[in-house]
Amino acid sequence: MSQRVLVFLTGLLLLTALGSYVYYRRTVARVPVDPWALVPDDAVLVAATRDHPTLVRHLKETQLWDNVMAVRYFQQMEDNLTLADSLTGGRNVVLRFLGRKRVLTSLHVTGPERFDILFQVPISSVREYRQVRSLVEGLGRDARFQVSTREYLGQLLTEVRPQGGGEGVTLLNYRNHLLLSASSALVEAVVRRIENLDAPTVAAEFQSTDYFRLRDVDATLLLNQRRLPQLMSVFFRQELGGEIAAVASLARNEMTQMKLVGNKVIFNGFANPETARDALHRRLVGQPAQRLRMAEVLPLRTALVVHLGLGPAAALRGPRPPHTASDSLAPTVQPLLDSLTAQLGQEVALCYLATASARSRPGKLAVAYTPNPARVGNLLGQLRRAVGTTPAFGRVGPYQLYQTGVAELPRQLLGSLFGGFEHPVVAQVGNYVAFGDEDTTLRQWLTDVAAGEVWSRSPTQVAFLQETQPLARLSVLMDTRNCWNLLLRGLQEERRAGLLRNETLFKRFPQVAMQWVPAANEQEAGAQYFTQFVLRHPVVGPAVARPQNAGGTGSVLDFKLPLSSSPELVFVTGTKLPGVLVQDTAQVLHYVTPDNVVAWSDSLPGPLVEPPYHLPGGAGVLLTTPSQLFLYNSQGQSQPNFPLNLPDTVRATSLSVSPPGGAAAPRLLVAGASGNLFLYDTQGRTYPGWQPKQLEFRLAGPPQYLVVAGRDVIVVLLENGYVYAFDQAGGTYPGFPISIGARLGGGVLVEAGSSFSRSRLTAVSQRGELVSFTLSGDVVARRRVATWSRTSQFRLVPDQQQRSYVVVREDGGQLALFTAAGQQVLSQRFITSAPRSVQFFSFGPGRQVYALTETGPGKTYLYDARARLVGGQPFDSSVPRVGLTYDPATGLYHLFRVASQELRRTDIRLAQ
Repeated sequence: MSQRVLVFLTGLLLLTALGSYVYYRRTVARVPVDPWALVPDDAVLVAATRDHPTLVRHLKETQLWDNVMAVRYFQQMEDNLTLADSLTGGRNVVLRFLGRKRVLTSLHVTGPERFDILFQVPISSVREYRQVRSLVEGLGRDARFQVSTREYLGQLLTEVRPQGGGEGVTLLNYRNHLLLSASSALVEAVVRRIENLDAPTVAAEFQSTDYFRLRDVDATLLLNQRRLPQLMSVFFRQELGGEIAAVASLARNEMTQMKLVGNKVIFNGFANPETARDALHRRLVGQPAQRLRMAEVLPLRTALVVHLGLGPAAALRGPRPPHTASDSLAPTVQPLLDSLTAQLGQEVALCYLATASARSRPGKLAVAYTPNPARVGNLLGQLRRAVGTTPAFGRVGPYQLYQTGVAELPRQLLGSLFGGFEHPVVAQVGNYVAFGDEDTTLRQWLTDVAAGEVWSRSPTQVAFLQETQPLARLSVLMDTRNCWNLLLRGLQEERRAGLLRNETLFKRFPQVAMQWVPAANEQEAGAQYFTQFVLRHPVVGPAVARPQNAGGTGSVLDFKLPLSSSPELVFVTGTKLPGVLVQDTAQVLHYVTPDNVVAWSDSLPGPLVEPPYHLPGGAGVLLTTPSQLFLYNSQGQSQPNFPLNLPDTVRATSLSVSPPGGAAAPRLLVAGASGNLFLYDTQGRTYPGWQPKQLEFRLAGPPQYLVVAGRDVIVVLLENGYVYAFDQAGGTYPGFPISIGARLGGGVLVEAGSSFSRSRLTAVSQRGELVSFTLSGDVVARRRVATWSRTSQFRLVPDQQQRSYVVVREDGGQLALFTAAGQQVLSQRFITSAPRSVQFFSFGPGRQVYALTETGPGKTYLYDARARLVGGQPFDSSVPRVGLTYDPATGLYHLFRVASQELRRTDIRLAQ
């Protein structure tokens, strides 16, 4: 009886648990929860990302990816992603899991010298829930980890820790939202937040803002400026906290969108003004925004500028407290200070100068505009006499500098933000008066201004300022290269090593601007600042990488000048994508790495004669112009003895190079426009019999250089139908010349064998016949591939690996492609009579691609193996040829093409 009761109770318990689970899945878990409601209130930064594959692609295209992945934190993340792939037996599992989910990443200060990050990822299906569960179970089976669970305030937390101890990860799944962090206290804060989901969230003031509705938005960023000083205290020394808090008090929080655009990262959005009593906003509300006109006096050694646009400077300073007996200044001085402040306005700035060492204290300037510099000069003279300061002055060029004799004079004139001037020195330049914290600082500034080394005369700085907002209330401008020693000095000792490790990332964007622009109706309720943050690196190379539009794939490299050569692919060991060689209209050759970066450039004396020849093993590239031969190594350095100069009467039309083998140096065969052939070695020596080799008729195409049975064979096809085979001494091999019996079209397929009789070449005549012959001079096959007429033209087009071919027939505006068996692949009629090029790519059975380029309208038609037009429309291409590769791991084809001054890579997936 007792056993039956036990079985009954067990079954009832299981049924109740199952019912509870079903109820949870169907009711509780399905009730939507605002993801912002799960973010603890102490978040300093919250980043929201959505389209993660596109974000990663944009990071790579803007050359940020490698810099980001060099940061230790992201290296650890990459290791964790690799571990997840190994445990699940997949590839890029986490990236595919994230997909287009809206992921929140929040940063929190969790201790006096510590911050932690909380990730929040939605789980949208049962399959995804199983993926997470299988990953956790896989970690539990791995001997390197320990997985445990515990309950906190009714929520089940999962903890994953290394077996040997150390920092792990705490996970929480709440209503299909997966929250995880290395800080268990942070996840516990989420649980406490769950207890009060109806409370306002950190994004409550931006509830109706969704930047992801806009195009090309890579992420959004919520910044809580009230907590920004707390975060800065984790990194910087305590004495800097006051200045940071004063600048941050203009706004209390802001929400911005992020876009990765070529050479810059742009954040723009809106901020809510800070309403605290002593906030910077309270002092400047109602003041007009101003332009940054003081670029004419900001030196190039400037590291940091805090620029304020306003009306009278008295608004920033605020009311002066009444004079008391304890004041160090005489009562007669106070009116002079008030008169000086009244002469200042429109723009004031705090400027820090770069230092040569982190041990040196940075020079500091307070710069203010005055419409009446003569009046300010008189008042400064009266002030010196009133306090008994010596009238002696120093001189730098045409400028004079004086001691003021009043401690903290900038603070008394402009407010508490301008402190730290214990013994200020003053000078005037035009309409600007500047106070330096030391005599040396002011002399450095005046020296730069006198030499014209200022922002307004620097094209780099002018281009930077042109990308900022023209009118702003507060602008914080930074040069990260000049700021480097300032940051090292200001950081806490334990944080300096981290900055040094990430120097490359920090200096990736040397120009940084943060701006706040007041609304026209800012005194009305709900008025917000428009904010813009720009991180920019100057365009110093010949091209700028920029992402394509939201519907595009691949990459774009935008050159300063139009490109004139076809993209020549350079395959690099260990990379999925090739490098590219291109030439612009100024005859400059550029090598673009697989990472879409111009690695090197070199000027050539003329247009590139295509195609170049790539030395085996990536050792370099051989190429020619009409008058010279060049040999570059993989770093773009010209090799000894190069360039080789061709005779003045020669205009090179092709370059053929002996195939690699043995210890012999490459032999270089240059064909001239008049049918002359020259043979050189890499030392520039000519071979006897090739000085030059003169032929009686024009070449049907570039000569073929073979090495068969240890002997050099140079096969030359002439348009009149004759074929020659020459040895290294210029003599003709037995059996040659041979006559095809008709004029020859361009192109030849070479099948090199172990002997002359086993080496076979195939060409096509202008009568539509395929003719195959051996190096013994025997014609072994002849067959008609297509009908011909007096107006038709034929040519043979081998694939990119010289293993198969197609035959092209053109008759007026009609172009047709045929296989070797004579089967028509496709036919297309063109409107113009402009030259047309045909390329044939073969990547295995069923993976053939045909590229037809019409040079007049600049269009490339790409057809797959079934003669279907890829994409349903042609691709823009301003040069005769394109490049194409295939990645079997992803099933993607990568199309490289030139469109005016852009080198474009388009990723294509062909229908099966």
